[in-house]
Amino acid sequence: MNTLSYKTISANKNTVNKEWVLIDAENEVLGRMASKAANLLRGKHKPDFTPHVDCGDNVVIINADKIRLTGNKWDAKEYIRHSGYPGGQRSTTARELMTKKPTAMVEKAIKGMLPKNKLGSSLFRNLYVYAGSEHNQQAQKPKKINLKSIR
Repeated sequence: MNTLSYKTISANKNTVNKEWVLIDAENEVLGRMASKAANLLRGKHKPDFTPHVDCGDNVVIINADKIRLTGNKWDAKEYIRHSGYPGGQRSTTARELMTKKPTAMVEKAIKGMLPKNKLGSSLFRNLYVYAGSEHNQQAQKPKKINLKSIR
């Protein structure tokens, strides 16, 4: 029996093949789009996925200001933050956050789906979110991806 054929291949920083992916968020539901983007960032769609290595793709999201929320979430969903002082809890609704900073909702949704450690921080740096249809990553030639084709 050839024992070399049963070796587990573990990816590292040098052997990972990172690509650039473009996602158009227009008329996409926020959570569903964010979970697929988080999987692309993490690299879980690749056959050589390794949990402790940044083996995901670089993701560019355009039209973040045209996402959809289902139900009454535009008014009912609250984003809560705390200043650290007593009585310092502040909250804003999804509609207020969208008018103030359109990319923040997409970034918060995806960041919440990544690991809460140094790896998650480095994965989040591979995400680029833009409110309009223009982006600054034309030189990298990102490949437009259809979210319906991703499982």
